[in-house]
Amino acid sequence: MVAVDNLSLQLYTVRGKLEEDFDATLAHIAQIGYTKVEPFGVTNFADRLAEALPKYGLSAPTTHAGLLRDESGPIYAAAKRLGITTVIDPHTDPARWQAADDIKAIAEGLNKAAVEAADHGITVGYHNHQFELESKIDGVHGLEILADNLSDEVILEVDTYWAAVGGADVTALLAKLGDRVKAIHVKDGDGTLNNKAQVAVGDGSIAVRDILAAAPNALRVVELDDFTGEIFDAVEGSYKFLTGEGAPA
Repeated sequence: MVAVDNLSLQLYTVRGKLEEDFDATLAHIAQIGYTKVEPFGVTNFADRLAEALPKYGLSAPTTHAGLLRDESGPIYAAAKRLGITTVIDPHTDPARWQAADDIKAIAEGLNKAAVEAADHGITVGYHNHQFELESKIDGVHGLEILADNLSDEVILEVDTYWAAVGGADVTALLAKLGDRVKAIHVKDGDGTLNNKAQVAVGDGSIAVRDILAAAPNALRVVELDDFTGEIFDAVEGSYKFLTGEGAPA
């Protein structure tokens, strides 16, 4: 069972709702029981988040932002304004994961970003998709090669679903990466690249409980890339499964 204060929601999950009514969406997230969220597009949404987060008792310990491709100054400024302490780069070009030297160059970029971010009191992290695991060089997953070349200051947010889709033994991967993993994306589905086949956590084929046990101290961040039904049903279902609210007596 996940403690509420160690549970977050990636706001990309409800991006359509945010476009319809930003304020009401944050209110609904809080009403379900979440106390933490993980924003995206933080420089664009900073004003609205600055108003809505405290209004609904929400905090944002982490955010996704393209540190390796976008100007970092505005990202750090928005993060500081919102009380965000960890900025996570969410995506790199899959072509850069086919050779060890290219992966090492990504690590170098993250290491440099971490030095700059530290001046702002911010930690830098990286979030994977499936291709960092599909890539294997001398039998080693690309994500592991990245981790081996990161400075101690850079953390990882392992997207456990995409790691599984990429062919990793996720529990073994988490054990290898160890304490560097400060957050994990928790999502469920049929284990394929079909985003619309994703479901509420606990309703799919992913061994969620084993994954949680393999990273006991990591922040749990619920995310769905897409969903065929009412997205708030999946958001609430995930919350109830993870917190144990939906468990039978």
